[in-house]
Amino acid sequence: MSRVPPRLLVVEDDDHIRTALRWALEDEGYLVEEAVDGEDAVRRVAVAVPDLMLVDLMLGAMDGFAVIREVRRDHDLPIIVVSARADTHDIVAALEAGADDYVTKPFQLKEVTARLRALRRRVSSGAPRPGAAENATPEVVLDAHAAAPLVLRQERGTVHRGEEQLALTLTEFRLLCELASVPGRVLSRQELLSRVWEHGFFGDERIVDVHVRRLRTKIELDAGNPQVVVTVRGLGYRLDLQ
Repeated sequence: MSRVPPRLLVVEDDDHIRTALRWALEDEGYLVEEAVDGEDAVRRVAVAVPDLMLVDLMLGAMDGFAVIREVRRDHDLPIIVVSARADTHDIVAALEAGADDYVTKPFQLKEVTARLRALRRRVSSGAPRPGAAENATPEVVLDAHAAAPLVLRQERGTVHRGEEQLALTLTEFRLLCELASVPGRVLSRQELLSRVWEHGFFGDERIVDVHVRRLRTKIELDAGNPQVVVTVRGLGYRLDLQ
């Protein structure tokens, strides 16, 4: 039986860039669909959710930030921003909106395809990375003292606060699994990039900080005063069992 090619939506208003991406990605085996603006992208996702998305930020009335936020309301597909906006504020804002990765223009097509392949491997391999899953404890109580305990169930791919299942993205879940695999030990941003985003990933370390902030808003009782995932200034992050 032939494998169904992954569907990838390219959201880009520049005809030349959109065409170049389509040709390169079709050579990589993707079934490529195109959206010329934000409204078009949201309509297409509403009709049929793609497997992955590439999104430009400067799209007109509905920009890329709004597109990502709208898609993230209901879907957890991998999203990579491809944009000429290289300012730190824009990168952080895109990641906080829900993007998984950020590539600045001008870019090499092989860089985009490499990052897409890495995201696809993360999705197909399940929530924890293979190395972490081998020694993973099926259930880890991260916060036993709260009225509603925080429980990580790696084999099921879930995190619960009491009876409520928390809506973590794949990246957030993998990040939590990595920290929980070595409780009490500090993991540097570069270590987390290698563990969560795979060895050889050449992304920005700020991606880790943004995903940690997003993770804290979901698992901590007080994200402004985190007790489970703590920052060790100058070194990285540590998970403390409560």
